[in-house]
Amino acid sequence: MIKVASLFSQVLSLIDRRLFQRACIEYQTEKSSKGFSSWNQLVSLLFSQFAGANSLREIAGGLATIRGKLNHLGIAAAPKKSTLAYANSKRPWQFFEALFHQTFKTVQELAFRHKRKFKFKNPLYSIDSSVIDLCLKVFDWAHFRRTKGAVKLHLLLDHQGYLPCWAYLSDGKCADINAARMLKLPSGAIVVMDRGYNDFSLFSSWCAQGVYFVTRKKDGTLYEVLEERPVTSDKNILADETIMLSGPKSYEKCPYLLRLITFHDEKKGEMCFLTNNFKLAAATIAAIYKERWQIELFFKAIKQNLKVKSFLGTRENAVKSQLWTALIAMLLLKYLQLKSTLGWSLSNLVALLRINLLTYRDLWAWIDQPFEVGVLEPPSPPTLFLL
Repeated sequence: MIKVASLFSQVLSLIDRRLFQRACIEYQTEKSSKGFSSWNQLVSLLFSQFAGANSLREIAGGLATIRGKLNHLGIAAAPKKSTLAYANSKRPWQFFEALFHQTFKTVQELAFRHKRKFKFKNPLYSIDSSVIDLCLKVFDWAHFRRTKGAVKLHLLLDHQGYLPCWAYLSDGKCADINAARMLKLPSGAIVVMDRGYNDFSLFSSWCAQGVYFVTRKKDGTLYEVLEERPVTSDKNILADETIMLSGPKSYEKCPYLLRLITFHDEKKGEMCFLTNNFKLAAATIAAIYKERWQIELFFKAIKQNLKVKSFLGTRENAVKSQLWTALIAMLLLKYLQLKSTLGWSLSNLVALLRINLLTYRDLWAWIDQPFEVGVLEPPSPPTLFLL
């Protein structure tokens, strides 16, 4: 008797089915479903992400070859290509966005149990965006440049576990600052970003809300130095100043006191960090900005390991549904990373999970000891040949 289900089935069990059904009711995804449920579609799209299926044909064929194990996945039969294509184009992508936020809460609870990198208690976030190129002739709705198409993934990364906690999908022309204005950050949070998000009106609103920011100062920013703060023994900190913006419109947009830290980096030379946090040490502010690199690594990881560059459909709804499913898959992988005592790299975890996706092993034993002999599917009885 098989003691456990496949690894894929156990990963799917991390999704709360009660909350899943609640989302189905909210977005009416079962209306006119014609036998192809929302769960069938989610399983198919996650199978594409974890198994590396590149097309509708590979998804349908891959699931069709494991008919004996489909009941463990909660589906009765493998989808038809046309059925899955229709669901991807018609079933609202907002449904998968809701599933993403539900899954994030589950993974966040586990991430809170892990040790923080910094000693301060403020939640730390980084925000950035990444352009996903599309062929304009095929994806004619995704206008970006004259001869190119694209969608842009705007992301907020929670550094407690390095989890994507907020995302927004826009056309390629959407300015990063417009997406940042949509954020609702808790008071006391620290958000780190590059110079593309320099907007004094946004800084002013964050100061009023008690949200801290760390960014690079743009060249040409006019300001007046009000105080020279004492510099610590860190030789890389060249200056620590309290400033006030003095440009003709800058002060009107942001009348708050700001802090300017000049830092010497061995590779990049002199760097000027702008922040509204006066409590943390200057060296900590510099370390926070260095931590922003984690969101760049996240974009690199999701593009290299999951299906976000080749798409199963050409309509906008199909593309967004697939991207939200990729973010859900990333959260599930992060959960396995946080749960494991082995210290997986994401690329190794994806590669070995892909090979063992339908293996009958205890998932929690597998992520800790993947090379140990686990519970296997019982062998078929021997065939008797009559001579």
